[in-house]
Amino acid sequence: MSLGAAEEESKEEIHIPADINWEMLDKSKFFILGAGLFSGVSAALYPAVVLKTRQQVGPSSQRSSSLKTAMFIVRSEGFRALYRGFGTSLMGTIPARALYMTALEVTKSSVGSATLGLGVAEPTAACIANAAAGVSAAVAAQLVWTPVDVVTQRLMVQNTRSESTSNFGKIRYANGIDGFKQIIKADGLRGLYRGFGISILTYAPSNAVWWASYSVAQRLIWGGIGCNFCKKGDPCGADVAGTTYRPDSKAVMVVQGVSAALAGGASALITMPLDTIKTRLQVLDSEENGRGKGPTVVQTLRNLVREGGWTACYRGLGPRWASMSMSATTMITTYEFLKRLSAKNQEGVT
Repeated sequence: MSLGAAEEESKEEIHIPADINWEMLDKSKFFILGAGLFSGVSAALYPAVVLKTRQQVGPSSQRSSSLKTAMFIVRSEGFRALYRGFGTSLMGTIPARALYMTALEVTKSSVGSATLGLGVAEPTAACIANAAAGVSAAVAAQLVWTPVDVVTQRLMVQNTRSESTSNFGKIRYANGIDGFKQIIKADGLRGLYRGFGISILTYAPSNAVWWASYSVAQRLIWGGIGCNFCKKGDPCGADVAGTTYRPDSKAVMVVQGVSAALAGGASALITMPLDTIKTRLQVLDSEENGRGKGPTVVQTLRNLVREGGWTACYRGLGPRWASMSMSATTMITTYEFLKRLSAKNQEGVT
């Protein structure tokens, strides 16, 4: 569906490149290029995820700013500690992203067509389609990502366990594979899917809010200040009824990036408490709960509030806000670029 916006009062119309749907993509090129592009994005943003995780699982008595946490990690454990568990994370990122992108595009295309067929206005149909696509993509990706996330987060905090008063685990993992083996041995397959339910509760609404907000933000920006980004003159074209502007690729990318950052920041704030609980559920070992099984959501929430009050649920908000905003901006510009590279008919997408 096109995201074209018009300012009826001023008779000015903005034409931006049409959206590329699932049927227009060269699937093999889409997945191969996507694996490479998103692996690079994950590598760039991984340190922020490590900082967020460290702050979420650390005790309130040792709470410090993101900068101090980063400096402490580098001084005491070396720069490589900011990438602890990255190999394991990357192993899961590629198939999880493939599932995410497939579910996203298929759902967006089918729901968008269905809602338009019911006579729903195009802006509303786009918002509904994006929200539904976000939910289905999150659920599909979590089937692969949750086990990888459990192991990765334990590797992230592994070195902190002997240095703090936190009770997050005494078991050490040599690497990601060893982590998978030990968790399955101790808790079975259920141990790898600890926090799966709350992950869905975190990421499904987060993705729905994000994609819907992203769609709305783009329309608001194009409808309000989009004209300022557009090049005027003969190349843009003009008609009798008014002026038609055709923004170049840089202008489109700027609007997409700003819209993504706004949507990412909002999602981070809304879902932060759920993410903190999820992280603690996934990191805590069964032995530490005292009954040979993982803690419950209620127990984890009580422990958090006991440690630092309700504000403890927002521990690590700074790195998560930055990570989600940067990730959203980088991801969406990369994703839109990927779709244009993967389009079957390159002439039809310019």
